[in-house]
Amino acid sequence: MSASSLGYNEQGGEATELGQEAAPTTAPSAPAAFGLFSSDTKKSEDLKEMLESSKDSAKLDAMKRIVGMIAKGKNASELFPAVVKNVASKNIEIKKLVYVYLMRYAEEQQDVALLSISTFQRALKDPNQLIRASALRVLSSIRVPIIVPIMMLAIKEASADLSPYVRKNAAHAIQKLYSLDPEQKEMLIEVIEKLLKDKSTLVAGSVVMAFEEVCPDRIDLIHKNYRKLCNLLVDVEEWGQVVIIHMLTRYARTQFVSPWKEGDVLEEFNEKDFYETDEEQKEKDQKVKKPYAMDPDHRLLIRNTKPLLQSRNAAVVMAVAQLYWHLAPKSEAGIVSKSLVRLLRSNREVQYIVLQNIATMSIQRKGMFEPYLKSFYVRSTDPTMIKTSKLEILTNLANEANISTLLREFQTYVKSQDKQFAAATIQAIGRCATNISEVTDTCLNGLVCLLSNRDEIVVAESVVVIKKLLQTQPAHHSEIIKHMGKLLDTITVPVARASILWLIGEYCERVPKIAPDVLRKMAQSFTSEDDLVKLQILNLGAKLYLTNSKQTKLLTQYILNLGKYDQSYDIRDRTRFIRQLIVPNEKSGALSKYAKKIFLAQKPAPLLESPFKDRDRFQLGTLSHTLNTKATGYLELSNWPEEAPDPSVRNVEVIELGKEQLVTLGKVKKEKSTEKFYSESEEEESASTTDTESESTSESEKEKNGKEESSSMENTESSSSEELSESESDSKESTAKKRFKTIEESDSDNMEKKKKVISKKNKSFDSSDAESSSTEETSSDSKSESDSESDTESKKPKIAAATKRKEMAVQEKKAPTKQEVSLLDLDDFNPVSTPVAVPTPAILSPSLVADLEGLSVSKSSVIDVSTPVFVPMKTHELLHRMSGKGLAAHYHFSRQPCIYGDQMVSVQVTLTNTTDQKLENIHIGEKKLPTGMKMHVFNPIEFLEPEESITVSMGIDFCDSTQTASFQLCTKEDHFSVNIQPPVGELLLPVTMAEKDFKTEQGMLTGMNETSATITVAPQNSTRLVILEKVVKAANLGLVPSGQDNIHRFAAKTVHSGSLMLVTVELKEGSTAQLIINTEKTVIGSILLRELKPVLSQG
Repeated sequence: MSASSLGYNEQGGEATELGQEAAPTTAPSAPAAFGLFSSDTKKSEDLKEMLESSKDSAKLDAMKRIVGMIAKGKNASELFPAVVKNVASKNIEIKKLVYVYLMRYAEEQQDVALLSISTFQRALKDPNQLIRASALRVLSSIRVPIIVPIMMLAIKEASADLSPYVRKNAAHAIQKLYSLDPEQKEMLIEVIEKLLKDKSTLVAGSVVMAFEEVCPDRIDLIHKNYRKLCNLLVDVEEWGQVVIIHMLTRYARTQFVSPWKEGDVLEEFNEKDFYETDEEQKEKDQKVKKPYAMDPDHRLLIRNTKPLLQSRNAAVVMAVAQLYWHLAPKSEAGIVSKSLVRLLRSNREVQYIVLQNIATMSIQRKGMFEPYLKSFYVRSTDPTMIKTSKLEILTNLANEANISTLLREFQTYVKSQDKQFAAATIQAIGRCATNISEVTDTCLNGLVCLLSNRDEIVVAESVVVIKKLLQTQPAHHSEIIKHMGKLLDTITVPVARASILWLIGEYCERVPKIAPDVLRKMAQSFTSEDDLVKLQILNLGAKLYLTNSKQTKLLTQYILNLGKYDQSYDIRDRTRFIRQLIVPNEKSGALSKYAKKIFLAQKPAPLLESPFKDRDRFQLGTLSHTLNTKATGYLELSNWPEEAPDPSVRNVEVIELGKEQLVTLGKVKKEKSTEKFYSESEEEESASTTDTESESTSESEKEKNGKEESSSMENTESSSSEELSESESDSKESTAKKRFKTIEESDSDNMEKKKKVISKKNKSFDSSDAESSSTEETSSDSKSESDSESDTESKKPKIAAATKRKEMAVQEKKAPTKQEVSLLDLDDFNPVSTPVAVPTPAILSPSLVADLEGLSVSKSSVIDVSTPVFVPMKTHELLHRMSGKGLAAHYHFSRQPCIYGDQMVSVQVTLTNTTDQKLENIHIGEKKLPTGMKMHVFNPIEFLEPEESITVSMGIDFCDSTQTASFQLCTKEDHFSVNIQPPVGELLLPVTMAEKDFKTEQGMLTGMNETSATITVAPQNSTRLVILEKVVKAANLGLVPSGQDNIHRFAAKTVHSGSLMLVTVELKEGSTAQLIINTEKTVIGSILLRELKPVLSQG
């Protein structure tokens, strides 16, 4: 039991509170099962005896049973004193379960829990990260003000813990402490600021939750971490994603200008001309339009949340949908509709919330959901709340094109056995009739037919709706009013009877013969009518008295006398008011002259509106939106600023290290293999500070100095965007060598430290404590060395994500059967698309790999797809603006795995409207593809404003060939034939592999699978760095480490079939080189050879 439950916990699983975390996963033992039939008292005594036993096995069994009881919802609080005695147990399994119990009951039994507070404090120093985290959770659950200082100290220490799981729990404890003592706010904000800089995806969601709870208005804390949070978002756990997305939505509304401006332009005042007078200036339009340009950070947020629309968690999808609704340009918000419709296959609770949000969206932007109209048809198995929500959406989406279909659908709904739903359908028909004038008469006739329905509720609702419709054009429908007057004998529902009486009274002059007779019948039944009906009888009598007093004078006085002695004071009050107003006498006031104008005034027709009309004032996806009232804790979205605040506040200073890192690829291996393992690559990467260890070891220095800030990977874009420019390679090489020497000298101290760390990592520990203890030892070693580390090292950006991955890969190769999951921070950042991407995650330093090969005991080859070494920015023309009548299109290859299919090549197409008019319905039309070729097109673009550009993504399966993909690019009026032909280098995905694996695979791809050529290499092209640059520019290849200076190896696999493509450049004497390509795809291999030859030959 403990192994399986703790295995989940060690991964940082926080899906449930720890009260349920350690529920037993194995069947209970026989005594436990028998115990279910014994009395609770006897069972508690048995458990107490087991907990006081001297045997750990008995205590463990008792704790399992107790936690099992908690998981089933049973009360185990009376066992608290017996359980808390075992909090200091040396058995790690018992201790974990005791903490699970204490987290559940510490708040209820505070006095007893306080007695063990010293034990919890000691546990905060425990080598096991789970114990440290559990102790902090228990401590924060004891809600006694006296221990606030202890909790504050514990949170501060935990926030600097080496384990991200402990730091995550520190973030959770911040919220508990704040609710206990709000005066600690300032100190807690300092901890939040520190944790916001944390690079771990495990911590991100929890600290943002703490930020939202403690200081949601302190957006200045988010500035420096904004880009990091955007890039980490995909890897954060699901509930953390929801919190971060909602926070970033609020942040973006304060920092960026609205993308919804009229005509997508921003307006600014122009200066007055020198000779113009004030009057002339006022007459002249002062506003000059300039195109709207979206802030790159705004685009980063929208782009990085898009993949989450495919999340399996409905809350994440809903959060992304509301982000697009509130932040994205209206032309891009449509992509969320498909994902929201997908959620309608979930359980009824999720359906209800999603439908509520779709209903709000569909009022303002009908086009988003019109293609999915049939998804909102009501099923007979749907509960009433789902039915009425779907009906609301169908009504919102109704237009001239689909109204006939919807009315047929509504006709079926009216016959439903669910009377509440049938009544709502009739209201929906009424709304359609008022909104779409073409079907008003049809709907009215249909509703009149329903008046003969046997179901009273249907008839009553029809009467109410007809009454509202008749108010719009009563002159044409006097026959309907007469028909409804006859229904008074059969209809008993008060609302319906009152509606008929109101209609007859309001239009009594149009039915002069029927109205007095109706009043006579109502006078007979006045005493037995409902109050609502009585009020309308009084109104009818008053109106007839004023218009037809000859026939109705006595009848009205009779009704007024009945009302005078009615039991309801409302009726009595209304009766006195009407008598004084219409019956003239000496006491009558001035108002009696205007009685006719008061009673028979022209009433405005009622407006039939959606109940969701005003809900858009609340943020979508929130409780306030669902309840349509402001809930406690709701944070309002601010309005877009007129001018964007300074975007530089989000910049994080980064020292340029891109070139130094790239130079390490060209470093010649001159020392013996035994020494290289600890020298070159380790020194280079330790100079950049290791990802988790160095970050935590220098924590104390950071607190003292307060100068260092954690930098995020996305900011390396600015520093690496200009690398590998096509300048003279000689000068570049010499500069790089100088820099490399500087790094080597400054980091020579760190060699010994690295030896210690690696040697400790190679040790084996006990299975339950291996992970935590190795982490602790590493931290203690690095802490002892931290004083000697240079300032340069502590300030350099975190490029050691690659180091960490390399060490993890080596450990996996050493011990493939090991099942432990490390909770250390792996820093998975999204790949950065820059002109030349520094190959941090994909390329291993050659000397390090060459020496690590001998350490591997695993004989299986590891060949993984890696991130591209180089992403070309070169674009190809797809459609010229002259040929496209103002629509220009360019495309480029992003060299990323395609999200639409594993066998597809990702193509980014940029569409630009160069005309001065809006282009509508831009889409892909007829496709003329060779056999086997497939294409995933982009979603149609509703419109493109003048001078506006939009980039869309396509996926094309070229079937490992350079054949042209031909298709039509269409607008609303025109069709243009275009085609895309891929360079052979774009049909590949880079892979990373060891040199030994490369040689093995190469040996199997000889003979007909090998193509080679001898080329003459210009002297300036013979350096390692230049060869790397030229080859990866020409083809999407990954670099394979080489132990020989004159041989350069590259590897990739074809996108469609996954066949290996191995490229070798071997430099010979006399400025010649041999270019060898090994692949099963001989046609592609020969084409690639033909393309690489001139690239390497030219000077």
